Amino acid sequence: MRVLDSSVFIRQYDVDGPTATIPRVREELNEESGLRFDALEGGGMAVHAPSPESVRTVENAADQSGDGRELSETDVRLVAAAFELDATLVTDDYAMQNVASRLDVPTETVGREGITEEREWRFQCVGCGRTFDEDKERCPICGSELTRKR
Repeated sequence: MRVLDSSVFIRQYDVDGPTATIPRVREELNEESGLRFDALEGGGMAVHAPSPESVRTVENAADQSGDGRELSETDVRLVAAAFELDATLVTDDYAMQNVASRLDVPTETVGREGITEEREWRFQCVGCGRTFDEDKERCPICGSELTRKR
């Protein structure tokens, strides 16, 4: 089974075999790509809402990898659906691929190359230069913003 991100519908990517997605993906689509969603749903694509436990598992993995701020609620739920359904996640989003890799969820890309390695991000203060393992709104030392660093 493959769990489909919005890029599948936008780029008119052909997928064979059983498919699923989440309800929020439909909300991200314009009229044309929305029609493709509707056609695939009518053809048997499952629309799955992942459990709160799976969503929490993905959120924890995203926080640990440093991708937490990069993922939208839709992104988190797509990874959670793939995790829960033991499916392949089809997306071009690098942060989603990184979190999926951390959870041993296979990925497939639509229009670009996928990630070649899992990354764990650190956060560096733009003011004082200190680095932190955890993402924070502001540096606890000087109050400046933090940026993601490899």
